[in-house]
Amino acid sequence: MVPEINYWAVLLATASSMAVGAIWYARGVFGTRWAKLANVDMDRPDASAVMPLVVTVLVSFVTAWVLAGASTIAWHFYEGGYLVAALLTAVILWAGFTAARFITHDAFEGRPSSLTVLNIAHELVTVVVMAVIIGVWPPEGTV
Repeated sequence: MVPEINYWAVLLATASSMAVGAIWYARGVFGTRWAKLANVDMDRPDASAVMPLVVTVLVSFVTAWVLAGASTIAWHFYEGGYLVAALLTAVILWAGFTAARFITHDAFEGRPSSLTVLNIAHELVTVVVMAVIIGVWPPEGTV
């Protein structure tokens, strides 16, 4: 059984992740610091962002879709407000999966801890924004 999902909210949440990423990794925000820590040359003339952007849209859709479904399941289980269920679900999934996996991989790869913090903070902001969108626009008939 697939939980109720508002696919318009999922699409908007997907778009929001692109906006958050564009702002977060802009040169004037954290982009320059990220590039230095990650050893990425942002000025490579032969670099194309097309494939990374396509991949980002696809995985952001999956993230938003899973978050929407998990939020509905949490809302059914705990009852209460749908927005609260979405926000708590986002933070719990972020901590248990995203942050935990980033920390593990970055430790084994010897990445700077400041890069790990920068990236997991970005992911937290991304899923919280997604959760707000999903939470204020629940599936029809759920609340």
